[in-house]
Amino acid sequence: MGDHDSGGVHVKGSSIAVTRDWQATFAQNLSPPCPASCKRCLMSQIDSLFVTRLYRAPLSEHGKPVDPSELEAACLSIAEDDEAGQEWCDQNDFPGYTSYASLTDLPWRFPIFKSVKKALDKHVKAFAKDLAFDLDGRKLKLEDIWINILPEGGIHTAHIHPHSVISGTTYVAMPEGTSALKLEDPRLPMMMAAPGRMKDAPQELRQFVYAAPVVGDVLLWESWLRHEVPMNMAEEDRISVSFNYAWA
Repeated sequence: MGDHDSGGVHVKGSSIAVTRDWQATFAQNLSPPCPASCKRCLMSQIDSLFVTRLYRAPLSEHGKPVDPSELEAACLSIAEDDEAGQEWCDQNDFPGYTSYASLTDLPWRFPIFKSVKKALDKHVKAFAKDLAFDLDGRKLKLEDIWINILPEGGIHTAHIHPHSVISGTTYVAMPEGTSALKLEDPRLPMMMAAPGRMKDAPQELRQFVYAAPVVGDVLLWESWLRHEVPMNMAEEDRISVSFNYAWA
């Protein structure tokens, strides 16, 4: 068979040789050149997905300021008089004191807790807005609020808050050396074969994060986030007020 040209392809016998011109055209059709300003071609892109939010602010940022020393005195007085709560703590080997199982109406009983609730309502509203919750015209409503008094050596083991939307704590007494709040990556059970993280890994890549609040702070998180209070290494009591908000 003779030689002939066919549209940029040089055909000789049964073999086909692709000319340089046709090769260049073919490459351009497969991969159009990008402009020099295309950032996608200059660097890789890594996004953070499914973010876990932690809200932190002074309680006094919203509502009437609450005197921490007055709130501490109220917590200690309630703990001293709450025999039902003391009995529950003894029966359940709970270190220190909590009113969780005995007093569910602190804002109704004590004016200072009414002020705390008013402030918390506004903080939770702000957090819900940040989370882009579609509440369908309803509100997040305070469901539970309770006192925690953790003595030296006491711990609160890891837990979640079922049947709630947003949970949190405001801090009343945080002596030097007391424990921070420990938060756990909610995906941890699914990291079956994943290696551990470097000690200096960025906070957003760590599997546990410690939040060290100060007196007067309020922390909020979604109620499915597992958390704990490690052992209180301070000699003085660690006092806080925790709460749950549900979708009314």
